[in-house]
Amino acid sequence: MIRHISIKNFATIEKAEIDFHSGLNTITGETGAGKSVAVEAMSLALGSRADTAYVRSGKDKAVIQMIAEDKDDEYIITREISASGKNICRINDEIVTLGYLNALCKKLADIHGQYDHQSLLNPDHHIHLVDLYQKDQILPVKEKVQHLYQSYTSLRSRLKSILEETAKNKREQDFMAYELEELQNAQLQIGEDVELEEKIELLQNSERIYENLAGAYQIASEDENAALSAIKRMSDMLMEIAPYTQELDDLSRRTNELYYELEDISSSVRDCRDTTVFSPEELDEAIERSDLLKKLKNKHGRSIEELIAYAEELEEKLSSIENADALKTQLEHQLAAQRQELLAACEMLSTARKEAAAQLEQKITKELTQLNFNDARFSISFKRAEHLTSEGFDNVEFLISTNRGEPLKPLSKIASGGEMSRIMLAFKKITGDYDEIPTMIFDEIDSGISGIAASVVGHKLKEIAATHQIICITHLPQIAAFGEHSYKIEKQTDESSTYTTITELTADEKVQEIARLLGGTVITDTTLRSARELLQNSQYSIKEICAQSGYSDPNYFSRIFKKYEGVTPSEFREHLR
Repeated sequence: MIRHISIKNFATIEKAEIDFHSGLNTITGETGAGKSVAVEAMSLALGSRADTAYVRSGKDKAVIQMIAEDKDDEYIITREISASGKNICRINDEIVTLGYLNALCKKLADIHGQYDHQSLLNPDHHIHLVDLYQKDQILPVKEKVQHLYQSYTSLRSRLKSILEETAKNKREQDFMAYELEELQNAQLQIGEDVELEEKIELLQNSERIYENLAGAYQIASEDENAALSAIKRMSDMLMEIAPYTQELDDLSRRTNELYYELEDISSSVRDCRDTTVFSPEELDEAIERSDLLKKLKNKHGRSIEELIAYAEELEEKLSSIENADALKTQLEHQLAAQRQELLAACEMLSTARKEAAAQLEQKITKELTQLNFNDARFSISFKRAEHLTSEGFDNVEFLISTNRGEPLKPLSKIASGGEMSRIMLAFKKITGDYDEIPTMIFDEIDSGISGIAASVVGHKLKEIAATHQIICITHLPQIAAFGEHSYKIEKQTDESSTYTTITELTADEKVQEIARLLGGTVITDTTLRSARELLQNSQYSIKEICAQSGYSDPNYFSRIFKKYEGVTPSEFREHLR
């Protein structure tokens, strides 16, 4: 419940502190006194979007603080609205996003304005009210439907995609087959293009390589004064004198090593010479192969590695085209089976909804009767939708007849705003029992009603307040009289500014306020007596007044209610006398 709200520099409110209580809290005030400002402040604290226009003229920012309780948790909610456009939301002094605040406050309070009954006029909203009525039974089945529907639509999308892709691929099948054959015939190998470049470079210079290798070997081994022979003689000479000094021994050893190293090099040069063969045919083949690879790379704009992968992709696509009919048939069978399973779950969901709807019909009809719709008939219509959705296949719409002999019609055909206000209150009485929201805020729910109808609405609000905190903005004395805690909004002006104040009324002040609502600015002894009688009568329902006067027949009550709908309870008592 909402325990306290503090409002600073918000529109015409310079500073206001309000302590709310459990039960029915009623707020009254003259037209234009600022009742809508108070509701807007509460709405902002509960997470609605801010508007800098609400910052009081001449001030830097508006601050709204609310203390609310939910079970064992207490929340201090702060909204700061800067004139420059900056807005800050805090919960227990920690900055949070507006989305987080809004999500939390949906569990704390529900605001209903005089136009909120429009949601009841929208048939798309009706199915959710039915689902919530018996959510413990309905929501598990609904979740199953949503899961199956997701699988069904996913499979349907896959089948559609495969069909579209297959149709496209069939148009390109010949071209893909040609490209695949071309790439397969090329027998591509990773890194082959680089190896070919090196081979061509070698073959193009093979004649020069051979000549140089042959010349080098001749110098080393075949000439009359070959290098190997000269070094061998040098090594033999040094070996004869090596024993005389350590230095000569080292020179002999090094020369001997040089001889064997040159001998090994010479042997390698000979082998390399013997294997170097200039082959114009091999060179032509290498150049032709290299040109083919370059052509394929340029044609497709891909590397050798990418061409190999592309060939595999083409092979897979062509295989898919060839197997498309079999795959299509397989997916169609799966889709049909999935649809049957989804339909079965939708049937279960529809059955659960209809069972809930039957009970909801009875409860709503009972509430409407208590709100003096004695001849009202309420029905929940179910029609089969053309297409399956994640909600199942039900189209749900609320139908009502408020007068005897009239056919059931959609709620949108109800012309009277007063009737819609009472119908909405009947729904809120029912939904309030299962939505677990502790606080309901009603902004002029009494729009379009008066007299006995207003007293009936007041009695229903008090009944709801037995299990919920109710904050009700009203301009009718018949409803204000039912308030267990009463507040008055007043607007005052001085030479430069306008001020709105909100005051909790004492018992005597409440009598004065009820008298003002009954008689206007001039309060007489008569209006004061009427106010006290109205407060006394607020302890009883209109039906209880009838019963006290000996008129308990419901048909009689239905007739006189319509005849005296605009009178006050005191005038109604006078009629009964």
